[in-house]
Amino acid sequence: MLNFFFRPRKKFSLENLKYLYQQLLKNVIVTKKNQTVVVEVLRQIAELMIWGDKHNPSFFDFFCEKNILKHCIEILGQKCEKSVKVQVIQSLSILLQNTHSETAVFYLLSNNYINDLIVHKFDFSDEGLLAYYISFLKTLSLKLNPQTIQFFFNERAQDFPLYTEAIKFFNHQEQMVRIAVRTLTLNVYKVDYEPCQSFILNRSAVPYFSNLVHYIVDQAKNIQKLMESSTYLNSRKVNESVANQIDLYYYIQDIFDLGKEFKKDALGNTLMDQLLAHFILPVLIASILPEENQRKSNRKIFLSKKLALFLLAQVFLV
Repeated sequence: MLNFFFRPRKKFSLENLKYLYQQLLKNVIVTKKNQTVVVEVLRQIAELMIWGDKHNPSFFDFFCEKNILKHCIEILGQKCEKSVKVQVIQSLSILLQNTHSETAVFYLLSNNYINDLIVHKFDFSDEGLLAYYISFLKTLSLKLNPQTIQFFFNERAQDFPLYTEAIKFFNHQEQMVRIAVRTLTLNVYKVDYEPCQSFILNRSAVPYFSNLVHYIVDQAKNIQKLMESSTYLNSRKVNESVANQIDLYYYIQDIFDLGKEFKKDALGNTLMDQLLAHFILPVLIASILPEENQRKSNRKIFLSKKLALFLLAQVFLV
């Protein structure tokens, strides 16, 4: 544990921050023996930095001088326990959420350290770790504006890891993860920064929207299967699946609303093209056509007429 005998008595003091920094240096290599100490040091450093942001600017000066952010990120490169990596993510997330000084926020986002964390190869088979990671990305997206987005989007390399890494989880089985990804994308689309908008339209919009629409189709097919098996448990699953489907429609409407200011509605038009080509016309409309027309069609994805009409009505209602 921390050496409390030599620790400054006053918790919220520059001396205590210096003490915690020394503890971080003494435990630069994380092992099973010292991982508890490292986790506690990281937690307390974040706590002191939040206090310092409101009461003592010298805390931030010391944080920058000793490049403590770099030390935190370097821990991720070690083979350490999940608890340590989670604490790194948590500490940075808490810092970003509670830091109000523009200078401090710009420092935290600069030097590419945050991008290093974003592209770090975490073990996402651990659902708990993934939840913290996605929550952290969402927190970052809340800080986006035409100035800060330049810390995440590399125009020369045409690279935007905050966005591209997040959308990999758009269809994750956990609803919380899916919602966080949708929130993040909407926060990105809100930013009026032409180079980034061009990147999204030219590099990302078609594949992402195509995958999104195919996910909607898969969910509609799943509702159909559940409805064909009439049990109490399935009825609950049907209700949950329908609710998730309608949530997706609201997400799409949010994109349309934001798209009006996005490259003269080019974003919304791209999404509408994918919806018409892969869902509305070949699935919903085709499913309510006479059976003779369905037999002539090369398409094999058909829903019951009741379900198709219901989902079509929901699309228009939203």
